[in-house]
Amino acid sequence: MGKVYLVGAGCGQYQLITVRGKSLLEKADCVIYDRLIDPMLLNYCKEKTELIYLGKGNTEGGTLQERINKTLVDKAKEHAVVVRLKGGDSFVFGRGGEEIGALIDEGIPFEMVPGISSSLAAPEYAGIPVTHRGISRSFHVFTAHFSKPSMMLDFEAIAPLEGTLIFLMGVGNLDKIVNGLIKAGKDKQTPIALVEKGGRTKQRTITGTLDTIINIAKVEEVEPPAVIVIGEVVDLRNDFGWFSKLPLYGKKVLVTRAKGQEQSLIQGVYDFGGEGIHLPLLDITYSLPEIQLNQYKYILFNSPNGVHSFFHQITDVRILGDKKIGAVGIKTKEALLKYRITPDIMPEVYVSDVLIKETIKASNSNEEILVITSDQSPLHKVNFQEAYGKTVHVITSHTTSAIEYTRDEMIEILKDMDIVTFLSGSSVESFHNCLKGDYSGLEHLHYASIGPKTSQRIVAHGLKVAIEAKEYTVEGLLEAMTCLNEQDR
Repeated sequence: MGKVYLVGAGCGQYQLITVRGKSLLEKADCVIYDRLIDPMLLNYCKEKTELIYLGKGNTEGGTLQERINKTLVDKAKEHAVVVRLKGGDSFVFGRGGEEIGALIDEGIPFEMVPGISSSLAAPEYAGIPVTHRGISRSFHVFTAHFSKPSMMLDFEAIAPLEGTLIFLMGVGNLDKIVNGLIKAGKDKQTPIALVEKGGRTKQRTITGTLDTIINIAKVEEVEPPAVIVIGEVVDLRNDFGWFSKLPLYGKKVLVTRAKGQEQSLIQGVYDFGGEGIHLPLLDITYSLPEIQLNQYKYILFNSPNGVHSFFHQITDVRILGDKKIGAVGIKTKEALLKYRITPDIMPEVYVSDVLIKETIKASNSNEEILVITSDQSPLHKVNFQEAYGKTVHVITSHTTSAIEYTRDEMIEILKDMDIVTFLSGSSVESFHNCLKGDYSGLEHLHYASIGPKTSQRIVAHGLKVAIEAKEYTVEGLLEAMTCLNEQDR
């Protein structure tokens, strides 16, 4: 018999989950999740975790609550740690009590992990405080989803309340809510906001008054999920709004880096208000052969991958005592510093050719040079004796292979994207091959490149480089993306 943890995923981006919730996802044997969670949360799970989607508001996986309850019970009898991952909080109109009841009936232990409710998070992301001194001393949260007419809210009791009124799951019943409040005596000029997709980069906030909002919502084609906020605090959003001012707000960014290398870029996208979606186009395998290091005076690295592969083979770093170390780029330097190695040579321009030229100039004629790089590197094709008058040994530290997707799979993901990022020429080629060279229907995309060489590969396929990093790092790419968004505003 296992234990079931009902974990509130929070509202909006994945970072809003609690530390406790994250730690449970990391050790869960089975995760049962709904449609309102940020899919990035599932990346916290172990590779072998059983993932079960049981979302209610969709066409491909709709299910009754009874099936969810049964699945929780069945999986608790198979696994030690079962996580029921729900958007918002399990006890805020989340039917968590019903699920607990099913567990109690079977004698299955459980634990509750609170989540940030959309009733708080969505207004906050829209710059609307649910309470504010001198304006609202209380807030009241109601469900606006009525399974029976007899369950309709008592607007005669609600309308006189002086605090902020918050309605969840109410888009379909907006007219009933507004007309019910007005009929019960609520001032028609009371401000109201509809916060659609709260906490996500495609969040929209539609405002009006009770008298105007129904027509405005129809024109704006507001769709669920959306939180309805009613009260004078709505007028504060022009001053308090912060999320929509972030430089990547409104942008969905496709991150194509290999698995395990995507986090820094995705994190940066989220920090700037965007949403990072990971679609690895490359798979990296470390395959460094045994090296006779005694013959080399200089060892050069042109990527963090090469550094990690190399030092996984080295059993005693003292063997490097008389070596000179070269690095291309700040990230490669940072990788070396993790192994307590400070590079001796690092060119200002983050290009491998420049590093090799500088090393050749610094070396004596009898000092040999070793370059650690990937199987895709163009350095393998260079005749250094002919080009520079010196032999340079280039060995493969890691191999890069393309991950294949069908064109239909690619189109399904890309249709919602705004920016596609490339941090290597290899990822460009994989992207091109998956799409069969046919970019029709993708004219809305902006292509972002880590540097000139990657840009050349993009252009070679007839695409336009909208964004190119001035500094060839993840940080440089993020900065370039924010500049593009500023131009769009």
